Amino acid sequence: MDWLPLLGFAIASSVTPGPNVLMVAAAAAGHGLRRVLPHMLGITVGFGGMILLVGLGLAGPLLASRMLHEVLRWAGAAWLLWLAWKIATAPPPQAGPARPPLGFVGGALFQWVNPKAWMIAAAVVPAFTRPGEPMLPQVLAISLVFLAITMPCLLVWAGIGVSAGRLLYSPGRLRAFNVTMALLLVASLVPMLR
Repeated sequence: MDWLPLLGFAIASSVTPGPNVLMVAAAAAGHGLRRVLPHMLGITVGFGGMILLVGLGLAGPLLASRMLHEVLRWAGAAWLLWLAWKIATAPPPQAGPARPPLGFVGGALFQWVNPKAWMIAAAVVPAFTRPGEPMLPQVLAISLVFLAITMPCLLVWAGIGVSAGRLLYSPGRLRAFNVTMALLLVASLVPMLR
């Protein structure tokens, strides 16, 4: 397992703007950090579990076909490049009224309807596993990395939401952050495509 690229990918995909982090920032801005913690924990556990289940569902086909593994790996890389472009060129989020936090169950279940979560879960397994090696330990390791990374990344956005709305909505700062995350995402692809 290429741990450093996986860690870079996990950070870049977990901290960049998407439905989860924007909902956390908005909820924290309206309700404070303490009230949004169950929602954040639900996202963390729900997404880690999603990666595990998606990864184990792909285990059979990936082990049976090196060609399918390669096709999924390159398709995942193409999607991640597209995602990096979308992140780097994303406009600032629109201000709006604060919604009540989802809570633990809502945060966990939301992963199953979150397109970014689906795409990351589907891309990370073929990108960071090796065909011919036991799939369960590889998928479990990926899930554990995301379990460790997701909450700190959500805390960044909760802190932004709580502390200063101007940080979240400042176009220059958001652009610099997005470009940095997009470059980190692209850099994480290099080792997985060798």
